[in-house]
Amino acid sequence: MNTPDDVPPLSEGFAVRLDLTPGWVDLTLRDGSKAEAKALATETVNRLNPLSLEIEKSAVFDDMADRAFNLNEDVPALAAAYYAESGEALVDLVIDSYGDEGVPRPSADEVLPLLLEWENGEVIGEPEVTRLELSAGPAMRVQATLKIKRMFGLGRRLTEFVKYAVFPPDMQSLVVVTATWEKIQLTEENSQRVDELLPSLSLNLVDEDGNDIAPTPPSLE
Repeated sequence: MNTPDDVPPLSEGFAVRLDLTPGWVDLTLRDGSKAEAKALATETVNRLNPLSLEIEKSAVFDDMADRAFNLNEDVPALAAAYYAESGEALVDLVIDSYGDEGVPRPSADEVLPLLLEWENGEVIGEPEVTRLELSAGPAMRVQATLKIKRMFGLGRRLTEFVKYAVFPPDMQSLVVVTATWEKIQLTEENSQRVDELLPSLSLNLVDEDGNDIAPTPPSLE
């Protein structure tokens, strides 16, 4: 999703909480450095059961460090990935917020075409669109197949994605959860893995010190 270059971004601090079930690894980085990504990968890989791994432990480390660094490139509110017991990464997930100062948050109808925009690919086929209520607020879920341009524009590859656009009632920002995977044959399992996380999503406004800000109670008048 793109925002105008001449409008300052919305400054709205909030905390994301998501209960990551077994298999999911929190890859969110504080400073986004390669050193931090390697430290996170080292700590996580050392906790894995070596008897379950079907690939070299060093390969899992390299994948996790690179994945953490790449997923944090745009400084998301949260980054995570789902790893099978074999050590193979199956799903990438990031949570971002969008908003501009003085610009009203778009409606669900306005957001839909934006959710289907991809800088390096195009949606093929008819997307699956549903509207639902989450504890974090009203949401729109979109699932579709994406044709991604390969490096140097040589060929294409297919990727499946699920996006949730969440409209938190106590915030001005639009929050978007994006999950992607390349193994189309695992679409049913992977979409279920993502969908099972979303009921636990909470978005709380915080002050400059990171403390939760209580929502303003409704007026009795």
